[in-house]
Amino acid sequence: MVMIRSLLVALSVTVAVPAIAQDAPAPAPQQATPAGQEAAPLEVSVTGGVSAPLPIAIPAMPTAQVVDTPAGSTDALGRQMADIIANDLRNSGLFTPLGSNQLRPVGFQEVNAPAFDYWRGTGAQALVQGFVRANGDGNLTIGCYLYDTFSSVELTRAGFVVSPSDWRRAGHKCADMVYAKLTGEGPYFDSRVVYVSETGPKGKRIKRLAIMDQDGANHRFLTNGQSIVLTPRFAPNQQSIVYMSYENDKPSIYVYDLGSGRPRRVVQNASLTFAPRFSPDGRWILFSMAQGGNTDIYRVSSGGGTPQRLTTSPGIDTGGSYSPDGSRIVFESDRSGGQQVYVMNADGSGQQRISFGGGRYATPVWSPRGDLIAFTKLGGSFRIGTMSPSGGGEKILTGGQDEGPSWSPNGRVITFYRASPGSSGKADLWMVDLTGQVERRIPTPLDGSDPAWGPLRP
Repeated sequence: MVMIRSLLVALSVTVAVPAIAQDAPAPAPQQATPAGQEAAPLEVSVTGGVSAPLPIAIPAMPTAQVVDTPAGSTDALGRQMADIIANDLRNSGLFTPLGSNQLRPVGFQEVNAPAFDYWRGTGAQALVQGFVRANGDGNLTIGCYLYDTFSSVELTRAGFVVSPSDWRRAGHKCADMVYAKLTGEGPYFDSRVVYVSETGPKGKRIKRLAIMDQDGANHRFLTNGQSIVLTPRFAPNQQSIVYMSYENDKPSIYVYDLGSGRPRRVVQNASLTFAPRFSPDGRWILFSMAQGGNTDIYRVSSGGGTPQRLTTSPGIDTGGSYSPDGSRIVFESDRSGGQQVYVMNADGSGQQRISFGGGRYATPVWSPRGDLIAFTKLGGSFRIGTMSPSGGGEKILTGGQDEGPSWSPNGRVITFYRASPGSSGKADLWMVDLTGQVERRIPTPLDGSDPAWGPLRP
């Protein structure tokens, strides 16, 4: 359990707003706890799963004046903003949102002066209110307030100034503010996922790089499908993506620049290279290279150059992933006779096996919190699990044909892909939380595999 502490915060998408805009309603005075009742801190459990998600009211955000914008009218945006916040919080499994269709409309003057008696009557323990305003410069200002309905106090607030094309980000930022305040955990809703979009028969799949918001919105394709692509991974600065491509029928590592839309090959004049991933500081690209019937892990400068070999054992070493501080690497190797998880120092020294739970282990990836390693457990089926960096505390989170885990920015949720049985070859993207109880499919236009969750957006 994490207790809630009152705090005033300011977050931004484009421009920080240290307090809510000047033409917003004046802040309401804090009200006393109802007679005969003792105030208690609001709390949300992030470890107890879905046994008692917090009821939270999220009415449509009003506007002082209805104005048409390139993203829609400000009153329509206020309704959609509430829906985004509600969906984000619901998908976490920790909240039960009372949506705008269940609640009476909120007037603009109520934004800073909630009718706490009404909100307590809905059963909501927390309340999210806000407003949408069109600015003279063409941007939008979004205000977001979080209240404890039982104690009748404001817990936190934030203001965001965004271009009309970025209005959805303000909704995710607001949801992040609420989530972080009520759980004590880091935010993760304002983030993106890159993945491999697939279509066509199983034996002849067309695979393209695609990118989208973590909820599936703002989807776009990055490559045209003329060459097969695999294992895309974000750079820490989110300006580029490293991936493997079969361009010219030779599997090689490329970096795709999101600004220019141009790819560049990383390792020149090399044999089979695959499974790339950036280091946390973006200086290095970790990858595997096959030479002379042996596959080892290498690193190369993100700008290119001569690769440095990190492993030398016979067999296949692949799937390297850095610890958050960049000091260690987790990887998979079959040097013991079957796929297992190993860790080593960033220079390749100190290699040791950490998986001993029976069966085979693949695709290990270090949590951004540093406390866990996610993996695919092989044996009869493919399942997503976690273990500590020392190999203890193994926990299986999913069942079925699940592969390729990737962590949310706060290390509380894992995305992966699930393949359907049979000859159809259909694959979908999914998410699961660390309890294993909250699982949902991520909507994509076509089939999807190899998801990689990017960092929190600035």
